[in-house]
Amino acid sequence: MTSTYTALPRLMSLMTGDEKHGPAATSTLDALWVLYDRVLRVSPETADDPGRDRFLLSKGHGPMAYYAVLAAKGFFADSLLPGFGSYDSPLGHHPDRVLVPGAEISSGSLGHGLPLGVGTALGLRAQGLDGSGEGGGPAVWVLIGDAELDEGSNHEAIAYAGAAGLERLHTLVVDNASATYARPGGIAARFEAAGWSTATVDGRDHDALYEAFTAPHPGRPRAVVARVEAKGS
Repeated sequence: MTSTYTALPRLMSLMTGDEKHGPAATSTLDALWVLYDRVLRVSPETADDPGRDRFLLSKGHGPMAYYAVLAAKGFFADSLLPGFGSYDSPLGHHPDRVLVPGAEISSGSLGHGLPLGVGTALGLRAQGLDGSGEGGGPAVWVLIGDAELDEGSNHEAIAYAGAAGLERLHTLVVDNASATYARPGGIAARFEAAGWSTATVDGRDHDALYEAFTAPHPGRPRAVVARVEAKGS
């Protein structure tokens, strides 16, 4: 049985420990919920379906919110949450795709998720799965933190995806002002310069997030920058 958004604080509270990267997780909670509750075409029953949407958590060093949302949506029992980060728990401090039901990639090292998202979108295109079915075939979503834009691998992925017109690729940048380097014109400007469709919204406003997530962007990849409170505030 799936849960509602109001269940998430309780689910989050079940995960404890000294290395839980709380701010990294809580910054993503609302955006993750809107994606899984209202946008992504994936469920526990369709987690292996070739036509499913793919969600890649690049910000894998803060997976608590991700685990809470997956549990709320029935991918695994919430009884696993109290063991978060322990030796014999499948729910590690970084998600492991082999151990965590619903996880598409193993992640946590900064800068890896978006290149993997580009590869996933290219793979779907090569299989002829990027344009058929309701909504235009499977969508690929990648959640990155703003600090990951300090990594050159992401900028290569941004440049390539725009030039290749990877319309089924979507990047969600959760901006909690933790990047080392500022971007002239803001984060969205970097994506726009590479040919992406973009939006910048309040990362706690569910309706604004949904509108940005579902806006049409024919022929271009989509980037949504979700601004939240600054890390440490």
